[in-house]
Amino acid sequence: MKRSIALITSMIFFLTLFTFSVSAENESEITVNAESGVLMDVQTGQVLYAFNENKQLYPASVTKIMPLLLFMEALDSGKLSLTETVTASPDAASKGGSQIWLKEGEQMTVDELLRATAIASANDACTALGEHIAGSEEAFVNMMNERAKALGMKNTHFVNCSGLDDDTSEHLTTAYDIALMSRELLKHEKITDYTTVWMDSLRNGDTQLVNTNRLVRFYKGTTGLKTGTTSKAGHCLSASAERDGLHLVAVVMGAKNSTDRFEGAKAMLNWGFANYENVTPEIDLSALQPVRVIKGIDSHVEPQLSAVESLTLKTGEKQSLETKITLCEDVEAPVEENQILGKIELILGDKTVAEYDLKAKKAVGRINILIMAGRILKSITKGLE
Repeated sequence: MKRSIALITSMIFFLTLFTFSVSAENESEITVNAESGVLMDVQTGQVLYAFNENKQLYPASVTKIMPLLLFMEALDSGKLSLTETVTASPDAASKGGSQIWLKEGEQMTVDELLRATAIASANDACTALGEHIAGSEEAFVNMMNERAKALGMKNTHFVNCSGLDDDTSEHLTTAYDIALMSRELLKHEKITDYTTVWMDSLRNGDTQLVNTNRLVRFYKGTTGLKTGTTSKAGHCLSASAERDGLHLVAVVMGAKNSTDRFEGAKAMLNWGFANYENVTPEIDLSALQPVRVIKGIDSHVEPQLSAVESLTLKTGEKQSLETKITLCEDVEAPVEENQILGKIELILGDKTVAEYDLKAKKAVGRINILIMAGRILKSITKGLE
């Protein structure tokens, strides 16, 4: 009897512990030992969690997310090809820190230098590619700053493309700005061919590449992205992962050690995946009526819904979504195809979380005297038959 009571007591104790841990998982309690951090939804740019996200800090090699973005954009535009050859300049070959030990005049393909930059965070490879695109590192850094400005990275200023900060106090950015450029880079699906590789090699196997982002090997759904470490910056990381259609990026800046940055990023990602989901709204269009066209060749035009994008919502919120349809009663001809006739709003509580245009399914021309005369004549002719 005593053994049975002890067993039951133990079971109750462990069940209590389990219940507490589940409850804690559902709360927004995240431990990140760092100067700043942010968790962002890649699809919408929605910030799910943040602290000190606009504090300017040194980013170290997380800087390379911007060069990688410019490289991918150059590839997409045809300005760059993976097979073309790049020749290392004296400046590129002299870069310190993480490197693949390029020699002045050594030639590698764009693909090889991309692998070295994305996987091993090689400063010499990144510089060589930047010079190849812009003519010089200085010109390439100007491109980086211009692109940052276009992305709305208001608190960012780049001095170089590597993230080395020994000789500067102006190479600064924020966790939020890093999330912005990470999100933009992840729009290029090809980048994950590089950022998810754990080990690779160059020079016929003589140079080994090992990914500095250990989450690539150990975290389910990892899509990248970039680590960075200097004495000024501390340990930094932009870590992205995708599960069940939900794509998140977690940025950690100024951690005291490598373990803290990885555990901090994992904590944010785990919390995000536990508390949010990617949903495709189900919109009932049965109440939609044709819109009357004034002075049109056709009397009415059918409205149609533009593409419905999926949303990132807290788990379970989908059931609380409400739909509000606003549609004009009439429109004067001419009506252009895809002309906006109204909108559909998805509302959660007192907040509009999504808005979609209702557009004309086809064009409707304006009626004129000749068309009217033709119709009258046709009507008379039909009446005489």
